[in-house]
Amino acid sequence: MKKGLKWNALLLLALSFALVLAACGNKASTDTTAGEAGGEAQSALEAIKARGKLVVGVKSDTKLFGLKNTSTGDIEGFDVDVAKAIAKHILGDETKIELKEVTSKTRIPLLQNGEIDMIVATMTITEERKQQVDFSDVYFEAGQSLLVPKGSPITGVDSLTKGTKVLAVKGSTSVKNIREKAPDAEVLEFENYQDAFNALKANKGDALTTDNAILFGMQQQDASFEMVGGNFTDEPYGIAVKKGSTDLLQAVNDTLTDLKSSGDYDKLYEQWLGVKPE
Repeated sequence: MKKGLKWNALLLLALSFALVLAACGNKASTDTTAGEAGGEAQSALEAIKARGKLVVGVKSDTKLFGLKNTSTGDIEGFDVDVAKAIAKHILGDETKIELKEVTSKTRIPLLQNGEIDMIVATMTITEERKQQVDFSDVYFEAGQSLLVPKGSPITGVDSLTKGTKVLAVKGSTSVKNIREKAPDAEVLEFENYQDAFNALKANKGDALTTDNAILFGMQQQDASFEMVGGNFTDEPYGIAVKKGSTDLLQAVNDTLTDLKSSGDYDKLYEQWLGVKPE
């Protein structure tokens, strides 16, 4: 009987020791993971320098900001030139950059899974998005508006009554905004801006809504359309990086400061938008 008690005591002691080791192992594993995650975030800038290339997500269907040139295959626009300036600031050469096409729907997932280093793609800074990414200083001020065929009875958001079809792009703030501003209108969502604009031209909707800067580019493509009603939201654009990438975010903000203080920002703005910034 005493022998049995002795073995039971030894067994309980062994089990207790194993549980302690397991608990310590789990804590060590958790701490290591946290450390690796923190290290990755803190070394974002160093990782780009080691790679020798900056990978940026940009739009390829948004005239003036990021549009693929059908002749050359290059993506061109205001956002692209800002991204090149960041590459030059970080790597000393604006050509050390890879542009990856994104949409409003895909840009955050591509950033979070590490396929791109940052997003420079007409992205409005919102509180909801701040939970997912870190934003730079505002680099462009836009506002949501409406694009309609010339002669349309629609003159603004108040005209978007029941039965009116409004075209918008998935993943954009425009969808949420227009549903709040015109709850009676039917909202049709498309994958990208070119698809939405093609739908408007094919009379599949009565109006297209997004930021005025993007609509201005569409208007330049086809003069039979016009913006109406003015802006009904404020859409401050920011450059997005992974959360916690403080060194990379600082490099982006330093680039924006340099662009504005040197006057190069105004030149780019006028080159692509056709007017001087206010």
